[in-house]
Amino acid sequence: MKIGPIELTNPLSLAPMEDVTELPFRLICKRLGADMVYTEFTASEALIRDIPRALHKIEICDEERPVGIQIFGGRPEAMKEATQVVEKFKPDFIDINCGCWVKNHVARNEGAGLLRDLPLFEKIVKATVCATKLPVTVKTRLGWDDQNIVISDVAKMIEQAGAKALTLHCRTRAQAHNGFADWSWLEKVKKVISIPLIGNGDVTTPEDVKAMLETGCDGVMIGRGAIANPWIFKQAKHYLQTGQHLPEANIKERMQTCLEHLKLNVKYKGEKYGVQTFRKHYAGYLKGLPNISAIRSQLMQLTQLEQIVQCLDKYLEEAQNAIIEKI
Repeated sequence: MKIGPIELTNPLSLAPMEDVTELPFRLICKRLGADMVYTEFTASEALIRDIPRALHKIEICDEERPVGIQIFGGRPEAMKEATQVVEKFKPDFIDINCGCWVKNHVARNEGAGLLRDLPLFEKIVKATVCATKLPVTVKTRLGWDDQNIVISDVAKMIEQAGAKALTLHCRTRAQAHNGFADWSWLEKVKKVISIPLIGNGDVTTPEDVKAMLETGCDGVMIGRGAIANPWIFKQAKHYLQTGQHLPEANIKERMQTCLEHLKLNVKYKGEKYGVQTFRKHYAGYLKGLPNISAIRSQLMQLTQLEQIVQCLDKYLEEAQNAIIEKI
């Protein structure tokens, strides 16, 4: 798969997810095998107004390359200006979000709202492409609803408008995250475009990755499947290469990765905000561990990094001792 100067074979990508794919989490997934990562989607209107939070969301670092900055908007002029802002952050490519299903965005012809107005969709892509020398990619859905699946026309349109790759979330806007992703459309869309096609939707296991690649798409994007299991990238690559499963991450690996992620969060956000915003990740890292409910409650109250390190280290030691006693 080739996107501008980026060349990868069957790449596994971390999907852009609001309040999830911040820089620390992207680094964790990168270290665990993700080939490409994307920033959270960021509003073009906020970027052209120099809103600090928006500018912070598109900060990147060299370790996570290749990395794309994802932006969205409903005005071609704003997308053009925002693209010029994004270019200064030196991403490897710029991705346009044309798939967000959230009501307040689609009401402004943003995200999946563009699937109801293909001429505007085309103008958005062209405005972005013409504003930069970086490769521009697009992420979208099948269509507005089951009666209005327009992805084949959209795919050809964005290629003609200059996009260098398409990521397809195989649901309609009406489905949001409900129902099942229809992967059969990947094979159909691949036949009508020559640019790379990345599949997305309902990928949670190594078997899912293999099955999606067998549709003929050029890469796989993993979203919710990586939130509680960032090891999925390493697991899927091992499965593709050997046909065998890696063991699930054990307690020690989960504690180590949790603390690594937390320390990155503190590094990039400061201790107070880094500790506070990390609390949403405990559920994923600690899910299913023995006698963990009381520890989780305690972690939600702690405000200092060292306190959390001591708490998790103590839990790990006690858990390992309990395992030894059972042997």
